[in-house]
Amino acid sequence: MAMVAGVTMVFAFIFCFILLFHFVQQSRFTTATQLESIARSVREPLSAAILKGDIPDAEAILGRIQPAGVASRADVVLPNQFQALRIRFIPERPVPVMVTRIFELPVQISLPIYSLERPANPQPIAYLLLQSDSYRMYQFVMSALATLVTAYLLLVLMLTVAITWCINRLVVRPLRAIAREINDVMPMDRVGHQLALPRLHHDDEIGMLVRSYNRNQQYLLRQHEEAGSHATRYPVSELPNKAFLLAMLDQAVARKESTALMVIACETLQDTAGVLKETQREMLLLTLVEKLRGVISPQMMLAQASGYDFAILAKGVTESWQAITLGKQVLTIINERLPLQGIQLRPSASVGIAMFHGELSAEQLYRRAFSAAFTARRKGKNQIEFFDPEEMEKAQRRLTEENDILLALDNHQFALWLQPQVNIATGEVCSAEVLLRQRQPDGSWALPCDLIDRIENCGLMVTVGYWVLEESCRLLAAWQSRGIMLPLSVNLSALQLLHENMVSDMLELMNRYRIAPNTLVLEVTESRRIDDPKAAVAILRPLRNAGVQIALDDFGMGYAGLRQLQHMKSLPVDILKIDRVFVESLPEDASMVAAIIQLARSLSLSIVAEGVETQSQYDWLKAAGVDCAQGFLFARAVPLETFEQKYLSLAGEDENV
Repeated sequence: MAMVAGVTMVFAFIFCFILLFHFVQQSRFTTATQLESIARSVREPLSAAILKGDIPDAEAILGRIQPAGVASRADVVLPNQFQALRIRFIPERPVPVMVTRIFELPVQISLPIYSLERPANPQPIAYLLLQSDSYRMYQFVMSALATLVTAYLLLVLMLTVAITWCINRLVVRPLRAIAREINDVMPMDRVGHQLALPRLHHDDEIGMLVRSYNRNQQYLLRQHEEAGSHATRYPVSELPNKAFLLAMLDQAVARKESTALMVIACETLQDTAGVLKETQREMLLLTLVEKLRGVISPQMMLAQASGYDFAILAKGVTESWQAITLGKQVLTIINERLPLQGIQLRPSASVGIAMFHGELSAEQLYRRAFSAAFTARRKGKNQIEFFDPEEMEKAQRRLTEENDILLALDNHQFALWLQPQVNIATGEVCSAEVLLRQRQPDGSWALPCDLIDRIENCGLMVTVGYWVLEESCRLLAAWQSRGIMLPLSVNLSALQLLHENMVSDMLELMNRYRIAPNTLVLEVTESRRIDDPKAAVAILRPLRNAGVQIALDDFGMGYAGLRQLQHMKSLPVDILKIDRVFVESLPEDASMVAAIIQLARSLSLSIVAEGVETQSQYDWLKAAGVDCAQGFLFARAVPLETFEQKYLSLAGEDENV
């Protein structure tokens, strides 16, 4: 504490003197300005008196300066340095010589006195010298110094107390606790003793000290076991131990981070005790460690909780299906055949998983993961078990759905159906919208009501969406090779839109299939809200520049809702689609549709009405000047072959003509 106070005091005094010199210079400037103002006030009458040689009058004029209280002495000096007159206003009081030298006291000014009738090049007839009161400036210096020293000494005291408290709290107390724990360890427990990582010291020097101590203790334990011929031995790796794992769990719990703890109980390590040589078991352990390290991501942590058990702290794993996927990867890599000095082993393990969502302590999460591992082991080798059975059921259901969707893609169980869009003015098919259909068990094609939600929940929206985009581009390329330039509209979800590879993938498809400009329309839909319209603009603009038309689908319902109209002007959009919810109220309630049409016209957007099912709706939309419409009044979605036979044969003939 004395060193902290001393260093702080040195710097405080340096700041005091810097500020003191600054204040004194300001005071000198103010005093000089006042002296100059006084001198100018008496210069003209003093000049007249000097020209007349009237010394009493000159003394009287200078005497009027005394009430100002700033000047202590006034001198009139002739150009030949002869002192003609001196007036002292107040008696001179002693000032320390060092103060006068340091601060250049007293303050003096010299003002030339000219004749009242100046020639072309006037020469001063005398000089008026005014000198300030040095003792008054000395009092100012001492007062400022006392104020600064008092203020900064208080600041030094507060800083010293604060810094000392922080050092004691963050350094001294943890070190004292570590020293007491080591001192209290019983002699029989000293070998292999492990320290708990102090809170808030995971990444600093104290944390390094604790980790180094624990590693050294593990090494000593290994040496001690090797020295005993009859001691029970289990292999130890260089991985973090249980104490470090619990410390990291405490950190995750304190931060309320959703995570998963996975315990891997390796039966092979335990079963080979007394069967394999110690060197073989060491090699088996190190090989398993390297395999596990190859499976986990950098933000995860692998630890050795005991002689035969590993633990993975999987930060970032928030869903049960993610944890079970990681568990399957772990079992796959562990179950690989392992040649070990002429012996072929196929290791096995049991995996227990406990999920943390903010309601457990670190010790509770640790016990739950081990309990799940024991449950998995009782069920047989190479089993995965959650502590919460509902988590297991949810994860298996999620993985089953994901596998079913991927298999449907591979087995061509998905297909594109087309629904025509009709030009309201002419009644001709002007474009088509791509709709997804799935083959049902009875052989029919349909869109299950929960299919899109299941695809999104499984995280496959980008995968399935890319397949739809590629199939649509392949279809457009086939049409355009036949001279058919009918535009095709493809729905684009928010997950696809904001995916990092969206722009590059779309441009690559456009170039690969050589899609003609303005024949591919991307309909931005709202399955999840897009919170950043600027990001949407940055993604859509390059696509629009490449010849892709952009349509706002289901206008008035989600991202393109009326509450976000302030962003409409910035969006690179060509087409606005009126949602069927508004269309079905026509013609009885036309207020909302009329407002949407007015908005689209003001932004120079084409208008497409969805869900047109009655002739009265069609008539109203036609009278309102809507460009295109689609719905059951014209046609339902049909397979590609049916669409081409019904609508493209005439279109192809027209193009050829």
